[in-house]
Amino acid sequence: MGSANDNKLRFCIDRGGTFTDVFAEIPGQPDGQVLKLLSVDPSNYDDAPVEGIRRILEEFTGKKISRASKIPTDKIEWIRMGTTVATNALLERKGERIALCVTRGFRDLLQVGNQARPKIFDLTVSKPSNLYEEVVEVDERVELANDNQDSSSASLVKGVSGEMVKVVKPIDVETLKPLLQGLLEKGISCLAVVLMHSYTYPQHEVAVERLAESLGFRHVSLSSALTPMVRAVPRGLTASVDAYLTPVIKEYLSGFMSKFDEGVEKVNVLFMQSDGGLAPESRFSGHKAVLSGPAGGVVGYSQTLFGLETEKPLIGFDMGGTSTDVSRYAGTYEQVLETQIAGAIIQAPQLDISTVAAGGGSKLKFQFGAFRVGPESVGAHPGPVCYRKGGELAVTDANLVLGYVIPDYFPSIFGPNEDKPLDIRATRDEFDKLARQINSYRKSQDPSAKDMTVEEIALGFVNVANETMCRPIRQLTEMKGHETRNHALACFGGAGPQHACAIARSLGMKEVLIHRFCGILSAYGMGLADVVEEAQEPYSAVYSLESVQEASHREAILLIQIRQKLQEQGFRDENMTTETYLNLRYEGTDTSIMVKKRITEDGRGCNYDLDFVELFQQEYGFKLLNRNILICDVRVRGVGVTNILKPLALERTSCSPKVEGNYKVYFGNGWQETPLYKLEKLGYGHIMAGPAIIMNGNSTVIVEPNSLNLQS
Repeated sequence: MGSANDNKLRFCIDRGGTFTDVFAEIPGQPDGQVLKLLSVDPSNYDDAPVEGIRRILEEFTGKKISRASKIPTDKIEWIRMGTTVATNALLERKGERIALCVTRGFRDLLQVGNQARPKIFDLTVSKPSNLYEEVVEVDERVELANDNQDSSSASLVKGVSGEMVKVVKPIDVETLKPLLQGLLEKGISCLAVVLMHSYTYPQHEVAVERLAESLGFRHVSLSSALTPMVRAVPRGLTASVDAYLTPVIKEYLSGFMSKFDEGVEKVNVLFMQSDGGLAPESRFSGHKAVLSGPAGGVVGYSQTLFGLETEKPLIGFDMGGTSTDVSRYAGTYEQVLETQIAGAIIQAPQLDISTVAAGGGSKLKFQFGAFRVGPESVGAHPGPVCYRKGGELAVTDANLVLGYVIPDYFPSIFGPNEDKPLDIRATRDEFDKLARQINSYRKSQDPSAKDMTVEEIALGFVNVANETMCRPIRQLTEMKGHETRNHALACFGGAGPQHACAIARSLGMKEVLIHRFCGILSAYGMGLADVVEEAQEPYSAVYSLESVQEASHREAILLIQIRQKLQEQGFRDENMTTETYLNLRYEGTDTSIMVKKRITEDGRGCNYDLDFVELFQQEYGFKLLNRNILICDVRVRGVGVTNILKPLALERTSCSPKVEGNYKVYFGNGWQETPLYKLEKLGYGHIMAGPAIIMNGNSTVIVEPNSLNLQS
């Protein structure tokens, strides 16, 4: 994307639920600059990413920048950011007020859903609430034509997918108009539109959009534009998510951009999407933003750790303050086309990331004789007890008591004035109270029960948290036919390295990889990501030589569109790569698999069908012999390769690492004197035997006894 400007700063930002991490590439500083702030601190600043940029610019220029003034952009080359704004709005149900437009007679389509019963034996199933407040039934009807109908009939039209459709009833715009006006009178100005068979015949949805925009609706999400695929329920739910979240995102982005001077228009500002690709502000929408933050971490560890010290596939373990995200990387990004987050189904390409509500801020509770961790979080404000804001006990407090976190090496950003270290005394006082409660309960159950110490209780909570975080890793590997023990664990996130050895040991893994920027790797990954544009088109046909040729023709048209979008963003042909896929399924089944195009050895064709059969067997454990394979969709992914964040220089060393001091750390069998090393003073190739503590300003690496650390 052009030559780098060595006199300007580049910012990579991950706005998480608890902390906001900022990495800045700065002229003259090979390792850049790292800053960590509380994501929510209303008494000191309005927006953490803006505050991080302001502080680093102040230090770089030597000039004071008032929080009340706009931030100068003459020293900023680009900004890349991942944000949890969409995720939090979905989890907390704080999105925009929206209404659903659906074909008449299908009012309860999304309420009924697909009738799945994931908790079949649960007597108290709590179904997530709908995102929409009102339903408007659109007087229109389109049906798929059957094989016996005369294709020359005036009422039959060939749809985008190649299927013949019958327009049973054209859309009645005049009847719809007063219904939409009624929504505006109720204060609802955003719409999600899902009409039957709109994936192949989108004209009626487009008519609804035009009418709504003419009446003054702020945002309209069309299911046919977002996910042009068969299955009305996922399409409708995805459109609902997009309509619910996009206005919130746009409002945040508008506020973010308004904090800078007019020169921000010349700054390349990009945002991380759920599929691991970057997008400009104008293309950043709700249904692609839910995994914005975690996606940066996947890019970060995959681009920096894969193939470095081991050829094993990696399990990404990103433990932050609010949750833990796990993923897998074996040379290519693993994606899913449909996922469920906070009770909402989203049908869109996104990285296969599993999230569990266990992080440094997860609440610790003793209930009915059991230690419980989460799923509730204490958040960034007030945060754990040690944050000095009157919070509750959390996993971070347990790690502090055990010596896994050293206050002297942790940023002093706590308390009302953001200038105090972690408060270990307050944490111990709260654990003392909890210990009395636990021991009293144990005595009531068994008078001979031995009192548990504060350290034993803290370790018990940590063990519960570790097991909670192991479960999604097993699901990501064993449930998909992979041996967990044959992977290496790539640990990052503010809290991840504290739990790395324990997690790996529990899962039978022999290797743990931890990046130098492990504490802010999700932010660092933003600088390693590429710009991504995708296009998808429905195509319904039985797999054959002829249908593959037709699919190739459709691919060529989509490729032209994708390349044009990338060219508009400044990419040249030599900086573009493209991938094409066919979405295939067995006839008579409802499960499709997106298969990437692979040219055969003779270079003349591609074996989509053979790859599909292999992938299906790997996923489900069997093949369906003598069954037709159906083509459902054609998909094209275009990548604008940026490659503009300079890699860290690594020089192997053979000297002994320097011990900065010794600290007592509690490891199951008692306290142990443990040497502490500073990460910035360690070189590539330093070896340390456990137990050991490796510190930097943003994370703590705990090397357990009987473990070995190779610094890279």
